[in-house]
Formats: sequence, structure tokens, C-alpha cells
Amino acid sequence: MFSRLDRMGRIAEDAVLVVILSGMILLAASQIVLRNFLNVGFIWGDELLRMLVLWIAVAGAVAASRKDKHINIAILDRYLPDKIAIVAKVLIHFFTTAIAGIMTWFSIQFVRTSHEFGDVLLGGVPAWLLQLILPVGFGLISYRYFLFAIKDLAGLLRGGDSL
Repeated sequence: MFSRLDRMGRIAEDAVLVVILSGMILLAASQIVLRNFLNVGFIWGDELLRMLVLWIAVAGAVAASRKDKHINIAILDRYLPDKIAIVAKVLIHFFTTAIAGIMTWFSIQFVRTSHEFGDVLLGGVPAWLLQLILPVGFGLISYRYFLFAIKDLAGLLRGGDSL
């Protein structure tokens, strides 16, 4: 059941990335064509493109977190013994969990403040709806890295050399 849910989550993440990227390409191309050939454009187009950049960045970060593929510098991995390298990996995963959790908290505060002030984007859409990607994305990243840390810790306690 968990593998099926995981597979469905991956499909949904990939679909979100494809839809956002396709929408960005279509909107940007149509803006270029409309401005250069017809001297018109969508008044909300540039603002929507900026929001889509935010969305694709966060969705991409969430997708990168699914297999621990975030940018890292793996210098210690080459020099540490296997057991100590796994301990370092567990600590890094817990640290990443904490940082992403803090980012989740502050992005919730940001969205809440935006809601309280009644900010709007795109000519009338409540800004907090479009900004919800921040706490959701950071929350998913924090959750995933917590699971990585627990999995690696369990493997270390069982005596596994590599995870």
C-alpha cells in the first residue's frame, strides 16, 4: 500500500512539474508573440510567470527530495569509514529536517500575514492561495528528510553498513 501511495505521489509531483513548466513556456511564448507582432499582451502575464517560477522551484525541490537528490558536497563520504559516514548522513538528514521545518513555520507565518493584510495578485486572486506552495513544499521536504533520517538510523542500529 505504501509503495502504491509513493508511486502515486511521484506521478502527481511529476505531473505538477510538467503542467507548470508547460504553462510557463506557453505563457512566455504567447507574451512574446503578442507583444512583438500585435503590440498587446496579457496584463497579468508577467506576474503569473513570476508566481510560476516560485511554484516550479518549490515543486522541483520537493521532487529532488524524494530520493535525497538535493545539492550537497560529498567530501566527507570519501574519507570517513562506512559506519561514521552513515552517522554523518543521519545527522545531516536530521539537520535538513530541522531547517526545512523552520522554513515551514516561517512560510506559514508569511502566508498568514498575507491573508490578514488581504494581499491580492493577478488582479484579484488572494495572494495567500498562491503562496501556499511554500509551507506545503517545505513541509513535504521536512517530512521526507525525517523519514530518511529514521530509515538510516534504523539501518545503523540493525548493523547495516550501507543504506
